[in-house]
Amino acid sequence: MSTTGVIFSPIYYRHNPGRGHPESARRLRAIVRELKKSRFQGIGNWQFVEPEKAQLKDVKLVHGIEYIEFVQDVCRSGGDLLDEEGDTVASPESFDVALYAVGGTLKVVNLVMQKKIRNAFALVRPPGHHAGKYYARGFCIFNNIAIATKHLLKKFKLKRVLILDIDSHHGNGTQEIFYETSKVLYISLHEDPREFPRKGFIDEIGEGEGLGYNVNVPLPFRTGDQIYLKAMDEIVTPIMKQYKPQFILVSAGLDGHYTDPVGSLSLSALCYQQVYETISNATSEMCEGKLVSVLEGGYSLKFVGKLAMTAIARMSGAIYSVEDKAPITRKRIIEQGEKVIKEVKQVQKAFWSV
Repeated sequence: MSTTGVIFSPIYYRHNPGRGHPESARRLRAIVRELKKSRFQGIGNWQFVEPEKAQLKDVKLVHGIEYIEFVQDVCRSGGDLLDEEGDTVASPESFDVALYAVGGTLKVVNLVMQKKIRNAFALVRPPGHHAGKYYARGFCIFNNIAIATKHLLKKFKLKRVLILDIDSHHGNGTQEIFYETSKVLYISLHEDPREFPRKGFIDEIGEGEGLGYNVNVPLPFRTGDQIYLKAMDEIVTPIMKQYKPQFILVSAGLDGHYTDPVGSLSLSALCYQQVYETISNATSEMCEGKLVSVLEGGYSLKFVGKLAMTAIARMSGAIYSVEDKAPITRKRIIEQGEKVIKEVKQVQKAFWSV
């Protein structure tokens, strides 16, 4: 029960979007190398867990059968583009690998609920939070975290699940899937979404039963640690405490680091350390430690392994230090960030005490 599970299998290397694509197996290899090095150094009470392959009925919790069959057909025919924007590419093995990504996420969710492990980090690919019910987008094929959430609601009859999305890009697919329910609180801190994915603005607050259960914090490009952590302290933490989730899932995008070639935030490894400190404390206080992080973005081969290990070390109660220095943030960006935080609080105070 005291162990942190880390879902991983070499099968995740087999999804191949093509040469030069940022969402390559190299990013996962970098993470696994850092984890194995840390294990050799005796850091952390964690263990690798083998994933299982999801069944189609699991994927259908979120995705339409027409879309599932479309992905399968594209892969059977040798692979091709899956989206109109031209950045989500399937290779012949991608369908099976995506099923293992879903299955791995479901496995650790079950293990945490059964109290066989304390918490978990799912090192899966392809990522998921941009994938909608009927479409692929932003490197994502099946929405791993949304399927796991639906599973928690259906199998374990949970009433309050929190999804905290810390990827540098807004999880448009996840938001869309849970936009009309109060059983899922979706909170996303992300860079200005006007370029991509064109969702995730402050006034997107949910509809119907979901009104007030969707919180977006769209931060200016090159936002640094100071403003990001202020948003965590003044928006995320108070709302989490009021919602009292029974389970916390984190869309663990590691692409907010200042060295990332895809994301446009400017965070340091120290920021990620503090974010996971906040998340871990919240899960201990509110939901008996029930926490699963699921890998989304993160493309800096120099830092992605260290950022993942920072999260896993905190989740497993270990001490892990990273040499990193927070970049200086321009005054104008700090002022813009403070304005965003103020505007988010103004909108969300109709639903939460912030």
